[in-house]
Amino acid sequence: MVLKCIVIDDEPLARECVSNYINEVDFLELQGSCNNPLEINKIKNAHQADLLFLDIQMPRMNGIEFLKSMKSRPMVIITTAFPNYALDGFDLDVMDYLLKPITFTRFFKAVCKVKEQYLLTQSKTNVTQNQDTSGSDHVFIKCESTYKKIYFDDILFIKSMQNYVAFHTIDGKKHLSLIPLKEVAKQLDSDIFMQVHKSFIVCLHKIEAIETEGITIGSHYIPLGRNYRTSIMEKIVNDRILKK
Repeated sequence: MVLKCIVIDDEPLARECVSNYINEVDFLELQGSCNNPLEINKIKNAHQADLLFLDIQMPRMNGIEFLKSMKSRPMVIITTAFPNYALDGFDLDVMDYLLKPITFTRFFKAVCKVKEQYLLTQSKTNVTQNQDTSGSDHVFIKCESTYKKIYFDDILFIKSMQNYVAFHTIDGKKHLSLIPLKEVAKQLDSDIFMQVHKSFIVCLHKIEAIETEGITIGSHYIPLGRNYRTSIMEKIVNDRILKK
């Protein structure tokens, strides 16, 4: 596995530093570099890049503006001398934030995190449906160094915990896996599971009661987000209400 990298930085020494670091890591490959975002299209096959090292303070267009303008983007590591941009970067789902001057140790820690996320996403080993022609009834999730099989019928709800998600199952156990909730939502059957809050996905068949601000599943009370209330009522309640 090799991650194709692009470096965008208006400082020649900073570009050279990151480029040299890339060349020292066996799972990274330097695809090209440029001194501002507007030149990225000059790099051959720039759209195929897996990882972007992006400076913030640059002429013509800064890094945050560039990220916001991209319809689709590779994984991104911010490289800058200004720590006040960290919150903006993480709001845009950047993988890491490296403050200059960047040491190789800190650089290597960041790219290892990117490598792990790349493998999880590409191979779908965190939440893998393993579907065959007859359909699948389970997923595999990676819990540290172990791949656990979890049956859909056993899942009560899934909770986001920053970089992790917790699968809560009918046996009372909680299985942690390093994957964003939005990736889990993409790979689950929408006829069985539904997001009801920015931090929660529930199994529709396990819902026992719905209130204005929450959902009951067994002994668990799960918050119901205002933006999700209408859709869940339409999906599971409206057609099933007993009427006079």
